[in-house]
Amino acid sequence: MKFLNFLHPQHGPRLGALLSDAHVLDLTAAWPVQPAPASVDELIAGGDAAVELARQCIAAAGGTAGMLPFADVTVLPPVALIGRNVFNVGRNYREHIIEGNLANGRPAEAFPSAIEFFTKPRTALVGHRGQVLRHGKLTDSLDYEVELAIVIGRGGRDIPAERAREHVFGYTIVNDVTARDLQRLHGQWFKGKGLDTSCPIGPVVVHASAIANPDALALSLEVDGEERQNDNTSSMIFNVATVVAQLSAGMTLMPGDVIATGTPKGVGFAQRPPRCLQVGQTMRARVEGIGELVNAIVD
Repeated sequence: MKFLNFLHPQHGPRLGALLSDAHVLDLTAAWPVQPAPASVDELIAGGDAAVELARQCIAAAGGTAGMLPFADVTVLPPVALIGRNVFNVGRNYREHIIEGNLANGRPAEAFPSAIEFFTKPRTALVGHRGQVLRHGKLTDSLDYEVELAIVIGRGGRDIPAERAREHVFGYTIVNDVTARDLQRLHGQWFKGKGLDTSCPIGPVVVHASAIANPDALALSLEVDGEERQNDNTSSMIFNVATVVAQLSAGMTLMPGDVIATGTPKGVGFAQRPPRCLQVGQTMRARVEGIGELVNAIVD
């Protein structure tokens, strides 16, 4: 099941299900009881019973009558529109750590001993086919980062790694757009990674039941059709269960929380010469089993 938030042309924001990657079923309209959920966050809040109702609605959908073409709908960020900042993991792929160390004059084999966490504010969110601001007055080094993101379904604190995936509602794609020069200037990551529109997310949240192993998913990113990143989540130093366990240690995770898990090698600032983002370029971030997140850079 692939859930999304979309803007209905007559009825405003709605909860949808993406079927065959081509048509959107309006789950808010199809919901058999009231009140009907109008967003993925509300679906998550409904727990297992709401997911089962969604499953029934999808199973009952016949053909494409009454559905909206996915290509025509306005897709909204699927999660994190309410609640807290998006949580992020830094430096979680070995080869990306090496390229970053070399680009920043550090020893190549200097690896983190623990997960490096930071956050991105909700003002950074932008959906599939949404525009990403170049922020040309602030940065000369705007970069891309394709990432698998975890969506929490059941909250908890001190979650053991062996139970961590029981707390996951599903998975989505995050493009952790980063102003590298601001990241260096401020001596920490929040400002350089927190600019408006710097968190493309979506287009859907795939329910965890449809992802057999989140630690073995291909992911890639293209800029204007040229592949820049290509790896697999099996290359992560800290896997999904470890990320959830360490973030929840002493800190309560809540339903709807989003945790981006880090990016692989191939980022623009580490190339020689650096190849960062410019106005007019289009990014396509892909994660196996989830889909494609597309965003254009605008002035």
